This record gives sequence, structure tokens and C-alpha cells, in this order.
Amino acid sequence: MFAKVKEMAHSEMVEGKEAYTGPISMTAKGIGFFKFPLEETGAEDGTTKSNADRNAGERPEKIRDDLFIPADQTMGAFPGDIVTVVSLGMMEDPRTRTKREYGKVVAIVARAHETFVGKLIRDENPGAPVGQVLLVADWKKMYTPFIVRGEDLPVGFKVVLRFKGWLEPSGMMPALPWGVVEEIIGPAGVHETEMRALALSQGFHSEFPPGVQSEARALEDTGKGMIAKEAEEAVASGKRKDFRNTPTFTIDPYDAKDFDDALSVRFLDESDGEGKKGHIEVGVHIADVSFFVRPGTAIDNEAQERATSVYLVDRTIPMLPEVLSNNLCSLNPHEVRLAVSAVFELDQNANVISKWFGETVIHSDHRFTYEDAQEVLDAADQTNPSREVGSKTPGHEMERELVAIAALARKIRARRTEKGAIAFDTAEIKVKLDENGKPIEVVAKERKETNMLIEDFMLLANESVAEYLAEESKKANLQNGFIYRVHDQPNPDKIEDLAQFLKVMGYSLETHVGHVKGVDLNKLLKQVEGKPEEYLIKTASLRSMAKATYTTHNIGHYGLAFDFYTHFTSPIRRYPDLLVHRMVKHFTGGEKVSKEELSMIDALALHSSEREVAAANAERDSVKMKLVEFMEDKVGQEFEGVISGVSDRGIFVELKDTHAEGMVRVRDLGDDYFTYDEKRYRLVGMKTQKQYALGDPIKVKLVNVRMFERELDFELAQ
Repeated sequence: MFAKVKEMAHSEMVEGKEAYTGPISMTAKGIGFFKFPLEETGAEDGTTKSNADRNAGERPEKIRDDLFIPADQTMGAFPGDIVTVVSLGMMEDPRTRTKREYGKVVAIVARAHETFVGKLIRDENPGAPVGQVLLVADWKKMYTPFIVRGEDLPVGFKVVLRFKGWLEPSGMMPALPWGVVEEIIGPAGVHETEMRALALSQGFHSEFPPGVQSEARALEDTGKGMIAKEAEEAVASGKRKDFRNTPTFTIDPYDAKDFDDALSVRFLDESDGEGKKGHIEVGVHIADVSFFVRPGTAIDNEAQERATSVYLVDRTIPMLPEVLSNNLCSLNPHEVRLAVSAVFELDQNANVISKWFGETVIHSDHRFTYEDAQEVLDAADQTNPSREVGSKTPGHEMERELVAIAALARKIRARRTEKGAIAFDTAEIKVKLDENGKPIEVVAKERKETNMLIEDFMLLANESVAEYLAEESKKANLQNGFIYRVHDQPNPDKIEDLAQFLKVMGYSLETHVGHVKGVDLNKLLKQVEGKPEEYLIKTASLRSMAKATYTTHNIGHYGLAFDFYTHFTSPIRRYPDLLVHRMVKHFTGGEKVSKEELSMIDALALHSSEREVAAANAERDSVKMKLVEFMEDKVGQEFEGVISGVSDRGIFVELKDTHAEGMVRVRDLGDDYFTYDEKRYRLVGMKTQKQYALGDPIKVKLVNVRMFERELDFELAQ
């Protein structure tokens, strides 16, 4: 069964005071912050407001500020723990000197982490017992070291520590948590050690448990036979539609090892006679993982626990064993595969005329990379720039199909943007490593039309499946029956701050009491394209957005401008997609989902959201670690960069070529006293009035590389 998950904050009464339970966040100094639960909003009949209604500006009253919890009132809580808190009134925030509500932790309901990864060091603090060993956690949110108990502790090694409790203060020794070594990872600083430590620190293990390995070995022997039998029997019985003779292909990165999705294309005017001239049937076929991964099996239990695959800079930690992810469930070319599909009939303007959902059998005819699919499109444009959708003079065997769906995708994308879907184009990089894991090159990932083409049809499928399941759930009077992917509107206070900041920059953003429409944000982003302040404004706008999550309670997807949205298209690497597939089968005549499974969906949604964040942190940290290592031999060199962040401690600088980020501390900005202007994202010198603002170009010199902290120190270039 999956690990204990973070609960949504809720209220109750404790000793006559209103108490709240939910996750706590903490600073590096051990100060806590607790986010109060939002009051539910909806129509009087209890239904959820649509995304369009929400965009129109309806919102509950001003959001209550987070509860401030002093370090001595946290009761030994760690970041992310589920705690119960009560408010104690108002106090002066020592950071901002403003009055704010404060409180204390009255109970720790559940620990978010029972194990911690870090490096063992000798305790050199005054009053420490001779030979005492500490663990300094890799997790930067951990505000305290741990005392480590045990014999022959390998100082200088990375280990996994099992937390046991808190020790009382003694003499000169403060209160500290303690634990025992559960696993020795390896010597600190070695590539393999650091990568394993990074994954383990977020709770991801490369090795599968014995039960999973046993089931995987059995599938190696029986899997192909299971596919062949299901394809024959299910097509004959009408349970599955047969797409094996429909032109079908995949488009993925050049180094992809598993293929979740394939597209099929059929020109209906050739086979269905009158009334469909110019219509095209596009099938979005997704690997049928649920055929192999059944509830109650060891593989399913482990997939629940992991909830997602993790893509580190040098490896993948898969959600499913390789026999499934890279073989039986992967839509490999020239092999019969089982799929769950969303099939659309589209006219020449990409309007959806009809749609169908259900189980299928497919046969992929060709495996494209994004690059070679783009080459086919580019060649088609050069050969026949005025080529119409469905033209019958292809060069490549799949040229006609690619040209057709590319034209449809452009129209789908344009319509989505018109509706208010927000497009934040952020730079992505890939760090190339040698055979020893040493970084040798940093390259920018190029986003091609074929990337967007696939994305457009995946979004169409995800939206349409969500609408279908919502409708069927309503008919069946099934509450919280499947997982939505939701994205809330931005915090109104943040939007007002953004609007004020833009005003200072000479731009206007139309808002309505802290609400902004996606179309207005798009106008702004279009307006700043190619201008020096583009980076600054895009970054500030992105930071004002909420985060997308999984839930059974639909509030729409603000960023995509969808009233209904779910994740359907990647069940090899995301557990919520697998759950959605089971519900599609449930409503289309396949296997029914049991009441026991339905009762778990709420908890699984929360767990999946937590694991998604953990995976994103691991992936980001792995890239950052290798970027820092790439810069290790470049101390003393000067670089062009941009100010990517501003705080009261200094300015963060992102380098132009590698996107590596480091800091110039306030003390290194010159002989002046700088004040932090939080609303305008800048530092201002009191004597010189010199300003350092988010988005400003800047030239810096690398003065230090701190590998253990994975941080770079810069100073201003002369």
C-alpha cells in the first residue's frame, strides 16, 4: 500500500480553540508556516463553478495569510509533516517587522519523512561527546542535523538514516533529533553515490521488491502470448476495436525507451462516402497498462507507492518494471499492442464532429523522433508549400498523415490560445555526460512543431476523456469517481502585486479585484516578446501562478483554459493515468472498478501530487548538481547572465549559455547599503540609488563552486 499521504488542511476544535490540521512548511531556521484551508466555493446547488465562471472574476473573500509559527513552538515538526495548529493571536514578524497572526503546533499527526539522506561528519561543536557523529541532510529544507547512533559509522559517506526521535538538551548541547543508519550509499562526492542519494532523498528506489521482480519474470514468459490471445478474442467479441490496418505512428525524443502514445490517421472521404469530405479520423492510442497491472498485485502496489517515473540527468527510475515499460506496454513499431484510445472525427477546421473512447488493438507502422518527423514536414513544405490537408502525393510513407495532423494541430492550438490557454515558453537544457558521469556539454533543448503537434493531441484527449468521465460519473451518481488534473486561479494578492509591478515597468495588465483572464496574460506575453524585459516579465508572471495538482474535486484548469481536464496519456510513467484508464474501461463495457478501489481514489490523488513534486525536485536537483560540476573548472572566468531572482540576501544570476544559477551576495554589490524592494523585485542602493532588478542583464565572475551545497558564488565582473 502507498505511504501515508499529506492531508488537505481542515479545521476542528481543540481545547476550546479552533484548530487546523494540514502540512507545515519551514524555513532553514526552523520557523514554521501553516496555510489555512480555503473555503469551498460553488453554486448554491453544490455544483462546481466552470472555469469560464471562475475566469470572470468570482472568488472567495481575501485569502487568510499563512499562520506564523516561531521555532520554539513547532514541537519538533519537520517540513511537510501533518500537524495540528492553533492560533495564539497577533505578533510582530521578526523578518518584516509587520504584525501577523502566529500560533503553535499542538500535535504532529503524521511524519512526511521517516528517513533522511545525508553525509556523516564528526561533531566538532563545543560540548559534543568525543567521537559523536552527525548527519547533515542533503535536503535543504531540513533545518537541523541529526545525531547518529551506532558502531563503526562511516564518516564521509552518504547514508540513509532512520529517524528515531528527539533528544533533550544537555549542557551545551541543544535539543537534536537522532537516528540510526539504515543503508550506506557510498563515499560522498562520487557520481554514482550522489545520484543514488539524490533519488533516495526524495523516496525513490531503483530496485524493485522481490514480489514485483517475481511477477515481472512471469510476464517475460507469458506477456506476448497474453497480447496475442487478447487481440484475437477481444476483436472477435467486439470488446476492442481493431486499428491494426490504420496508418499509425509514434513521435518521441530520440533517446526514448518507452512509447506511451501513438497516433493513427484515416481520411474518411475515401472510405465512408458522402458527407465526410475532408474529414479525418485521428486516433490517440495510449498503452493499455491496466491490462497487465491489476489491483492487488505486487506490481500495482509498487506502482501506487512510486506514483510516477523519475527522469534524472543520467538515468530513469521507472514506475513499472522494464518488461512492461520498455516492452509489453510500449507501443513499439511493427508490433501488435493493446491500447486504450480516444478517437476523434475532425473536419478541415479541426472541429470535433464525433468522438469515441474504448479499448483497441493497434500496430505502429513507424517510429519517428521529433527531429525526423520535423524533417518530413519541412520537406513537404518546401516541395509543395500550398499542399492541402490530405494531399495524395507524399514523399515519406507517412508524409500525408503528418502534414494532415500538423495542419489540424495548428488550428487546435490557435483555438486553445484564443480561449485563454497560457503559453509560458521556458528554456530547457540537457547536460551531456561521459561514460564516467562527468558533465562534458550543456545544450539547449529545441522545441519543434512536432513537439507541439503531439502535445496538442494529447491535450485534446485528456480534456475529452475528462468530460466523458465527468458525464458518465454524473449519470451513475458516482461521487469522486476519478482523478482530475486541476490548476487553480492565481492568488488575487499575487496578481495585484504583478499588476503593480508591470505598471512600474510601463505595461498594463487588466485585472478584476485580483483576477486575470488567460487571454489578457497572453496579450502581455506577446507584447514583451523580443524585448529586454521579456525574461523579467515572464518570470514574474509565472511566479504568480498556482501549481497544478491531482484531485477528485474539479475546479477546472486555469492555465489551459479547460473546464475539465485529466491525465490519460502516460500510464507507463504516471499512476493517475492508469486509474483514469480503469475508469474508461468501467464505463465502456470493460472491467468494473470495485467499491474498494473507488474508496482509495481521494488518497491516491493526494499521494500522486506529493510524489509528482518529489520527482520534479529530484529531476531538477540532478540537473543542478551536474551544472555545478560542469562549472567546477571555470572558477575565475567571467560570464554573461541575467538576474533571475532577488532577495534581501543578494541577487541570483542565471548564466546565458548554460542556465547555471548562482548568487552575488549583498556584501559583494559594492560600498553601499541595499534595501530589498519585494514588490518590484529589486535591490536599491541607499547612497548611489544603484538598482539590481529581476531580468536585468549582468556580467559576473565565478569565484567559488561549492559542490556539497551544489551552489555557485559570483561577484560582479570588473
